[in-house]
Amino acid sequence: MRRLIGVLTAAALVAAPAAACSDKGSGSGGKTRITLVQGMAGEEFYETMACGARRQAAAMGVELKVQGPQKFDPTLQTPIVNSVVASRPDAMLVAPTDTKALIAPLTQAKAAGIKTVLVDTVVDDPGIGVSRISTDNVKGGATAASALAARIGDRGKVLVISTDPGVSTVDARIKGFEQEIRARHPKVAYVGVRYSHNDVSEAGRIVNAALARDPDLAGVFATNLNSATGAGSALQQAGRLGKVKMVGFDAGPAQVRQLQDGVVQALVAQLPGEIGARGVQQAVAAVRGRTVTPSIPTDATVVTKENLARPEIQKILYRTTC
Repeated sequence: MRRLIGVLTAAALVAAPAAACSDKGSGSGGKTRITLVQGMAGEEFYETMACGARRQAAAMGVELKVQGPQKFDPTLQTPIVNSVVASRPDAMLVAPTDTKALIAPLTQAKAAGIKTVLVDTVVDDPGIGVSRISTDNVKGGATAASALAARIGDRGKVLVISTDPGVSTVDARIKGFEQEIRARHPKVAYVGVRYSHNDVSEAGRIVNAALARDPDLAGVFATNLNSATGAGSALQQAGRLGKVKMVGFDAGPAQVRQLQDGVVQALVAQLPGEIGARGVQQAVAAVRGRTVTPSIPTDATVVTKENLARPEIQKILYRTTC
């Protein structure tokens, strides 16, 4: 397992130079106003991101509001973005739910002079976003492939369950997974990707269908929180624990319980709190006319039952509340 690197604590982030200055007001003379538009309200990844953003905003003396759709769906997120644009904040942090569908509303934000930072996910237009902050998801997918291959003895059939095509982060994870399997694991048979539409029940149905089609299925890689939760429940209900190995991406409370129970053998954990905090830093820098970093990759690490109790691992597990 590769070493945990790049884990920044909340204390380290709020102590950063950008946080050392109190808010001197937006261009209108008032307090700098920022809105975070999550990919999905209530999901542990985005709640942990919001916690990091809130801590950083408080440390910098800026105002932060948080909104998000009830499902990871561009048709639900777009009206929220439009409403935020109409309210004219100084900056927005946005986790786009589609690489194409969010281009138009984010273009309107740019035209309105709202500084936009893309967090976690991106859109296909490189001109949108003064900064883009995200996990190195190709590398994360490759890490997941290596972890899964090791747990199935480097041979057998493996399936990927993802949310929807067109979501930049999970597309990159699939790419990294496929590249790693094909380049370094010739005896592992990749049977393809199925899409759960970020629905726990659908992920479970996919696993049940896969087991019926390929009874000798050796492993599953679930690219996001809900896919991993649904897949793990299906494996448990099918009585295939210990026979079909699973690696998940993300480390919410339900997944950690699955790891402890042996439903999931490994998790690839991101740093959503760091993404949120850095997003606020970059947004404030843009509003104040300071130097902005266009692209900031964040790390991910493998979490197992063996390393779960380590303090550095406990710090990166996702939270439901701040």
